[in-house]
Amino acid sequence: MRLLLFSFFIFNFTFSQDNSIFLYKQFIDGQDTLNYRLLVPKDFEKSKKYPLHLFLHGYGEKGADNKLQLKYIAKLFTNKKNRSLYKSFGVFPQFPDGDSWTNREKVSSNKNMYYKFFENKKPTKSLSLVIKLMDSLVKTKNVNTERVYVTGLSNGGMGTFEMLYRRPDMFAAATPICGGAHPETAKLFAKKTPVWIFHGSEDNVVHPLYSVKMVEAIIEAGGTPKFTLYDNVNHDSWLNAFKDKDFFKWIYSKKKSY
Repeated sequence: MRLLLFSFFIFNFTFSQDNSIFLYKQFIDGQDTLNYRLLVPKDFEKSKKYPLHLFLHGYGEKGADNKLQLKYIAKLFTNKKNRSLYKSFGVFPQFPDGDSWTNREKVSSNKNMYYKFFENKKPTKSLSLVIKLMDSLVKTKNVNTERVYVTGLSNGGMGTFEMLYRRPDMFAAATPICGGAHPETAKLFAKKTPVWIFHGSEDNVVHPLYSVKMVEAIIEAGGTPKFTLYDNVNHDSWLNAFKDKDFFKWIYSKKKSY
């Protein structure tokens, strides 16, 4: 029997044990548990619907503390201006040691192309739980299903692309940062979801060509991606992306038209 721990989503809002506005939550599916944090819209009203923004962290923020996944993103979501202008639910899951958001495999390379991506492979356990969690949350009465978004960095950037092709009708916009995916998957979401892709030109962890290939694939499939390649920036291009004054503005301007 599946137990879904999100009944709080509509009515029961309390601050977490450290007085953070990011609430400690768990999603339980059978014997599997996904830790995540929830951000409730500022001035939440039970009678209104709000956007829902999923964030997928990088490999360095994995674990079981249900805290580290907020390392790079917390300030962006709690910025006073953003909290006031872009009132939305934020969902911040964390995968444990030994797992990943993506089914890619690491391979040896002398050209800094370390990853092999797959088109038709099952999602990882953690991503599967995220998919089930999101499927559940978009059904709740306070979520505006026309304004559901996904952002991810590094491993989470790869996971963002996976979420797009596994749930191509769910998202109104996506911002994968220093990620990658199998180019053939682009045809599943290219015409449906606006995508703004970010990467650093000097990235020696996830080669920028992975993003370039996805940009090309999306265009070939009929999409119109936005692409920002930061000159002389290594793997931490998310720091640049999060400082972009149009980052949230672009995301929250999007609304599903189908």
